[in-house]
Amino acid sequence: MVPQDSGMVAVRNILTRLCKRSGLSSDRLRSTEIDVLPLLDLLAVRQYARRAGVDREEAVLPLVRDLARSLEPAHRLVVDAELSLGLLRENPPAGIDPDRLYAADLGERREYLAARWAVLHEALGVQPIPDTLTVRSLRGAPERRAFTELAAQLATASVFDGAHVVDFATSAEAVVAEPDPADSRGVVTVIGDAVIDHLYAVDRIPGPGGTTRGGYGEHPGGKGLTRAVAAARLGLRVRLISAVGDDDAGDRILEYLRSERVDTELVKVVPYAPTPVTAVIVAGTGAASTIGCKDERIRLSSQDLRSDAIRSALATSDAVLLTFEQPTGVIERIMAELRGLPRRPLVVVHPAPRLDRPQYLYQHLGVVDYLVGGDKDLQALAMADGAASCGDQTATRLRALGVGAVCAIKDFRCAVWSEQVSDRFQPFPTALDDSVGAHAAFSAALVYRLVSTRRPAARNDYVWATAAMVATQSIGDVPGAMPLVSEVERIFRLATEEH
Repeated sequence: MVPQDSGMVAVRNILTRLCKRSGLSSDRLRSTEIDVLPLLDLLAVRQYARRAGVDREEAVLPLVRDLARSLEPAHRLVVDAELSLGLLRENPPAGIDPDRLYAADLGERREYLAARWAVLHEALGVQPIPDTLTVRSLRGAPERRAFTELAAQLATASVFDGAHVVDFATSAEAVVAEPDPADSRGVVTVIGDAVIDHLYAVDRIPGPGGTTRGGYGEHPGGKGLTRAVAAARLGLRVRLISAVGDDDAGDRILEYLRSERVDTELVKVVPYAPTPVTAVIVAGTGAASTIGCKDERIRLSSQDLRSDAIRSALATSDAVLLTFEQPTGVIERIMAELRGLPRRPLVVVHPAPRLDRPQYLYQHLGVVDYLVGGDKDLQALAMADGAASCGDQTATRLRALGVGAVCAIKDFRCAVWSEQVSDRFQPFPTALDDSVGAHAAFSAALVYRLVSTRRPAARNDYVWATAAMVATQSIGDVPGAMPLVSEVERIFRLATEEH
């Protein structure tokens, strides 16, 4: 049963009234006496209009046509004929006259649709074939159900920020720019969360019942966003696959990403849901605690990942940075897609401490070139004893599952287990004990060193990535602390001189 809130009902009523006369068109929307503002103000309509560079009246018809294609056959036939969408005009089934199916008068369209009801269903391969309808019976339940479903799709559709139309499973037509062969920069796709960070900088993180002095600020953040910004700051071509709400916070995140030269074409915008917030409490030493306030509506789905746009993005990437904070089904879908590529990109993964059923992902870990995380994250993925720090046993378990290299990060230090390198990398003395953005900087810096060479990481690559962690020392804006190449090079030189 489709939920019938006031917004959906208003859109349904508008659509059914627009059926009269010649049906739905941009001219009709401009000249009608019907109040069409609730339809024109839908997120999907506004996003289509913005990206296609047309006004909202021109955006409605192609959007409705695309949505109608995703409806079940009976609903699709009703809305197609009554709104005169023309879905069957170019390739009409045998025995169907498009001029009568899309006649200039609604009454004529209804009569022809009712008379050819069984023939149309047979042409669409529907079994069993329904009996022929009368116009009277057509105007009852079939019309009401069809327009209710169409209105619900319109009112609740999530859209990708750069999609020319709404993404509906395999019918997506989102546009992803192909890499420019003349551009030598690596292409990186990041998959992870984008949120608004509520940052609390305190003298110390208080215990139960304790208090401390502090300051407060807000800024776009999240593991996915921060990694995307970190890679873009290093000069890589970056696109982010994520989800935000259709609110001021979501708009702020998109604007910030664009200002950092991160492609937002594949950031999904979810209507009627607030963009998630994370509270980040950072002590004067750089140590941090976080409180994630997530909304289950703001997330990628397995269905999103079936879109041609996302599959193209993965296939045309030199590297994919993935955080395991997505639902297990989404992670499985991404990993399976990567595993099936004839030319697999470099895959760098950050696990999550509370990963649901990690064993379901074990069959996919063979596509992971570099697994980068803290002790608890790596132990949780390996289902190892959490009492001890990550070491040879945890790394061996993960490498036995197919991971190419395991990188354990703690306090600006990195330990690596791989076929080429097994070592612990110590930075020169730092002012802070830790940094919220250190892991993001490490992964982005490692990718930066490797995308052009397509070779396994050598010792100096890990030293360079460790230097990038050191460059993030900050207790404020997390993505804003991501370093430039010149800043990492300066610290790298100091580190190599020190050792």
